[in-house]
Amino acid sequence: MDFMTAFDIAASALSAQRTNLNVISMNLANAKTTRTSEGGPYQRRSVTMAATPVDSPFSSAMNTALDREIKGVRVLDIAVDSRPFKRVYEPGHPDADAEGYVNYPDINVVEEMTNMLTAMRSYEANVTTIESIKTMFQKALELGRG
Repeated sequence: MDFMTAFDIAASALSAQRTNLNVISMNLANAKTTRTSEGGPYQRRSVTMAATPVDSPFSSAMNTALDREIKGVRVLDIAVDSRPFKRVYEPGHPDADAEGYVNYPDINVVEEMTNMLTAMRSYEANVTTIESIKTMFQKALELGRG
């Protein structure tokens, strides 16, 4: 695999994980949001990722040489979760219904923090990959000069 294709693969993963982190952050920020501009409580969102062919001038030659397709990652969808809302009895709340219940998003903060840690570890792993590729590229240049 050439260096640029390796960069493209790692960069695609960084971009996808950045989107994932943004969505998780949005979920955490809106865990108690009872009224949105669309009407009703905030609905949790999740990111779906999929493998995608790497768009690099060298990737088709590498695909042939390796006898397999080289793939990166992309965001396929940001889906709205269909979990039912949590109904909490708060008769004094401005968004309470006639029975005194308020609908809150069903966002589990522990689950979201776990998802965030997983996404951060993946992001860090891809940053490390890019740093390793950069180091290998620099060593290859040194060997070419020497």
